Amino acid sequence: MAWTFTGDVEEFSIAAGEFLLSRPAENTIELGVAEAVRRRGPAAFGGDAPIFGWWRLDGGPVASTFLQTPPFPGLLTSGAQEASIRPLAEDLADAGRLLSGINSIEEAALAFAVAWRQLTGVSAEIGQRTRLYRLADFRPPNPAPPGAGRVATAADAELLENWFAAFSHEVGGTEPPLPGAVADRISHGGLMLWEVGGIPVSFAGLTRPVGGTVRIGPVYTPPGYRGHGYGGAVTAAVSRAALDARARGVVLFTDLANPTSNSLYMRLGYRPVEDRMIVRFKP
Repeated sequence: MAWTFTGDVEEFSIAAGEFLLSRPAENTIELGVAEAVRRRGPAAFGGDAPIFGWWRLDGGPVASTFLQTPPFPGLLTSGAQEASIRPLAEDLADAGRLLSGINSIEEAALAFAVAWRQLTGVSAEIGQRTRLYRLADFRPPNPAPPGAGRVATAADAELLENWFAAFSHEVGGTEPPLPGAVADRISHGGLMLWEVGGIPVSFAGLTRPVGGTVRIGPVYTPPGYRGHGYGGAVTAAVSRAALDARARGVVLFTDLANPTSNSLYMRLGYRPVEDRMIVRFKP
């Protein structure tokens, strides 16, 4: 039973790609991170180099994966084998790896946190709880609010950078996008605005397809425009765009502490897949 680590995203994809693509919805973040690093380089998520890992049982197929793009928490696949969790913590601790937290399904996140605390002496606290949804039966808002969606262009970059920063501040614990990240999204039509009378009032993001699956997020409506259904409308618009592009799967994450957004996405036809948890570490 052994973990293998690398900073080479191609090596990781060759070793673990089949495992990750076997569950593209559940592994949407892992697949998206690997694709972003492949396209934009090791600094796609920050100045510190990312690390990728995979675990095999007795030389068999890959059965768990881990990745970290500092300063974000480590990401342990929701399909991780229980037997892989303690060895992962031991290997990372022995290597002197610093972790701000761990993100996985609840059982795996808590198991890793217990091992990490024992090995490193850090304190741990439960942070955000999220739910992964998959689009099952698309139902756009009826009636829809006034306005229409349009794909963002380079002329919208400054507005969207400000809105991304505001979203990160409101959510807490989420890093604002690095320079160039908004432009990269715009370059592939991955940001959509909802406009009323030519004025942008909400936006939603859409990732590039990986394994036939796209992920929606973030979705943000500035405080002055809330309460009118614009967030649901722009989410429906990007969902329709993904379906029109023949995406085989459309997924998104919600904060379980926000019942409004969870009920909204259910009304649009999204159905729960799994719940996740971030456990944060402090010295």
